[in-house]
Amino acid sequence: MRIEGWQARWLIAIGFWLLRMWESTLRYSVEDRGGILNRAANEPAIGAVWHNRLLVFPMVLRRIFPQRAGAALISASRDGAWIAGLVKRVGFDVVRGSSSRQGVTAVLQMADVLASGRDVVISPDGPRGPVYQLGAGIIFLAQKSGAPVFPVNLEYSSSWRVRSWDRFFLPRPFAKVRVIFGQPHQVASTANDQEFEAERLRLQNAMMSLVEER
Repeated sequence: MRIEGWQARWLIAIGFWLLRMWESTLRYSVEDRGGILNRAANEPAIGAVWHNRLLVFPMVLRRIFPQRAGAALISASRDGAWIAGLVKRVGFDVVRGSSSRQGVTAVLQMADVLASGRDVVISPDGPRGPVYQLGAGIIFLAQKSGAPVFPVNLEYSSSWRVRSWDRFFLPRPFAKVRVIFGQPHQVASTANDQEFEAERLRLQNAMMSLVEER
């Protein structure tokens, strides 16, 4: 059954309230290995986080960077519409698309966001995986925009794991959350498929270097 209109808005509001209550019990620490906390608000960046760490990530960003504006890439699927509604309630804009649907349009829209001095956030193995395998879109975006990529990871002291393709993390209430920001990663321009693949693997490895629990 497809739910739209006021019913959808009402369910998103309830879901957001429940998620906010859950997230408020978590205890955070921040490891800023790349100096992003000192980055000027008008210096745009691309945030990259693996799909299985996404649950509370928008709220985490709003806690740590209340002064920064930006947009998140959300799948163009029907399920993505619900996630987009939650992300908007946190205070971020949304770009709809993925590697499989509306990909080129999404990259161009995100490039426009970066050109306006705002950040973008991507889960480069979403929405379908394989888990921890970085898609090409983020490489295209970094090359087109020239913006650095900041790998981000969340490690939980206690969590449940969903039986999904990426074994999605659900932090238990009152868990400790380590928010780890990696070094800024500048994607180089490439002239052929081999060079492009080398850049893709270089960023993938930079992101995986922050991951402890897989």
